[in-house]
Amino acid sequence: MEKVIDKYLDYLKYQRNYSDYTIGSYREDIVEFFLYLNREGLEYDDVEYGDIRLFLMYLKEEKKDINSTIDRKLSSLRSFYKFLANEKIVKSNVFSLVSGPKKQKKLPRYFEYNELEELFKVPDVRNPLGQRDLLLLEMLYATGCRVGELINIKISDINITNNNILILGKGNKERFVNYGEYCSEALNSYLGDGYNRLNIKNSPYLFLNNNGEQLTERGVRYILDKIIKKSSVNKKISPHMIRHSFATHLLNGGCDLTSVQKLLGHESIKATQIYTHVTTDRLKEVYYNNFPRAKKD
Repeated sequence: MEKVIDKYLDYLKYQRNYSDYTIGSYREDIVEFFLYLNREGLEYDDVEYGDIRLFLMYLKEEKKDINSTIDRKLSSLRSFYKFLANEKIVKSNVFSLVSGPKKQKKLPRYFEYNELEELFKVPDVRNPLGQRDLLLLEMLYATGCRVGELINIKISDINITNNNILILGKGNKERFVNYGEYCSEALNSYLGDGYNRLNIKNSPYLFLNNNGEQLTERGVRYILDKIIKKSSVNKKISPHMIRHSFATHLLNGGCDLTSVQKLLGHESIKATQIYTHVTTDRLKEVYYNNFPRAKKD
């Protein structure tokens, strides 16, 4: 069992370029399914449609999982069995026959621009870690990149002259992201001082921890948690929430959906369309401010 799972996780890491966080989530979902199979006396390579329906009932009735969680687990297993089928480990992907429960679509949470400005004021740029933390915030917002993409940025990936960075995204797909003057100023400050003081091990990576090693995804989340606690912003924070803010603010500013798709590195525009719902308030404001019969004088 472990060999099969490890083979799949290696595929996600080295061929699909998934982050350690995402791979960990896949592992949890797959191991849970294997434990269920063991409990029921079933073999992973002999699973039938009826067995999966019973597994979904188990998740719903015994585990008390909500629909979105069940759907995520089903998606993980569908991808896993697709890999097994391609590798001829199983005859077919039986999970392709099963659809998940309907889930309520949640709009992505994001920060208003004035809230981000409060966060930018928190890092103490008089020391190396403060310079790094400010750049981390600025670069997440300026580029809209994923946290896994951010921590893998190397100095050699940055073109300071053109203010862009070569990013290695999902599926080992490369794209260039741009950054503006605020991020450029934070970058130059960090490279001219803090980076040199932190880089005691000659690391090629841009974001380093206190030991001079590459910053991890967990490290980024820890830094963001500390920043939000020191600010006046009463919201939870995550790297992806800043990415949502990047996309939302672009659309509210008039950027077209296809351009936002390319900037985010989405393979399909369907993944980008969720942000159109977020901009409803902006459209309402434009309507009432510009349509001549929207309101009486």
